[in-house]
Amino acid sequence: MAATFRPRRSVLYMPGSNARAQEKAKGLPADAIILDLEDAVAPDAKAEARTLVCETVKNGGYGARELIIRCNGLDTPWGAEDIKAAVAAGPDAILLPKIESADMVREIEEHMVAAGAPDDMALWCMMETPKGILNVEEVASASPRIACLVMGTSDLVKDVHARHTPDRLPMLYSLSVCILAARANGLAVLDGVYLGIKDPEGYHAICVQGMELGFDGKTLIHPTQVEPANEVFGPTADEIDHSRRVIVAFAEAEAEGKGVVVVDGALVENLHVENAQRIVAMADAIAEMEAVNA
Repeated sequence: MAATFRPRRSVLYMPGSNARAQEKAKGLPADAIILDLEDAVAPDAKAEARTLVCETVKNGGYGARELIIRCNGLDTPWGAEDIKAAVAAGPDAILLPKIESADMVREIEEHMVAAGAPDDMALWCMMETPKGILNVEEVASASPRIACLVMGTSDLVKDVHARHTPDRLPMLYSLSVCILAARANGLAVLDGVYLGIKDPEGYHAICVQGMELGFDGKTLIHPTQVEPANEVFGPTADEIDHSRRVIVAFAEAEAEGKGVVVVDGALVENLHVENAQRIVAMADAIAEMEAVNA
């Protein structure tokens, strides 16, 4: 499965100290699981949770789901040991909170390399502070190991003294600039969590907004949020069918020496073909992943 088209429609946080939740995640249709050692774990349970999470990753059983360990920051008593243990466990990626500069990225990478991290172990960065948002371009380009930016909207709203509103106007600049930085550097980018687990209408609306803004998927806090995210952030059957027809029609036009073609009454140029190829590649990657997880 090409990394560029790895599905990340639904990325579910699982508490690092909850063995039952981690076992349950093996049967959920989430594209990725974040095993959380940070916010979801009390200080006196950090060491025990670290051991549990690392054993969970080593034991596997998650099919093609992407596994990520969220470590505590290096400015905490647990951060350095978290990174060392996480590298030894071998997840797909390590997620670090409150990234604010390229120097922070390089320091984390030094710890990963010292612990023996292979080149293909990715680093994910949480963008959740005012300083981090202002420096997102330097963060996104700090290392080829970075694969994904993750919005931490709860912390961000708190730090800027804003409000959670249905239209998210207080956050639109922060969301958009992180999407731009991610795309400029060939990275994935994930929307923040939605706390209203008993508000399906509000959650669906926020998912649609995130998809329209350009996010690859959404980070989640409850299993009931997984399938709606998969539906919103995944290509529809009509989109896939249209994209396949665009690819075929444009290839036929090129063979005849034409640079444009009309499909379903609309002019199709090369930029539309690139988007169609992206949609089809993602659809194929989702089908491949779901077949493995079945």
